[in-house]
Amino acid sequence: MSETILVAEDQQHIRALIEYKLKNSGYSVVAVEDGVAALTKARELVPTLILLDVMMPLMTGFEVLSALKQDQKTKDIPILLVTAQSKEEEVLKGLELGAEDYITKPFSPNELAARVKKVLLRHGK
Repeated sequence: MSETILVAEDQQHIRALIEYKLKNSGYSVVAVEDGVAALTKARELVPTLILLDVMMPLMTGFEVLSALKQDQKTKDIPILLVTAQSKEEEVLKGLELGAEDYITKPFSPNELAARVKKVLLRHGK
């Protein structure tokens, strides 16, 4: 696989777990720890898929998602939100902003990899 996945997660241990699982699943992974870095890297790399934590410093995942969907260069990148927020209004907000799927913490690394694979297949990747 040559798909590049951008992982934006401020908690180091969760970021490392996601990075480990995705690399072992054959993906190229670039990881950042805040919203501004996520937006900058996404515009620079135009990755195949983005895993975006909602609660991050500098910019929230919702703010990053909104900015990416308004940018011609990044608007078609599939985005999965990863968050501890499981309230229905939070999930709906993410989906309305253009997220493909929503994964709540804590999550199974195998489920995460399966959801990533499913989204990539849905997008013909």
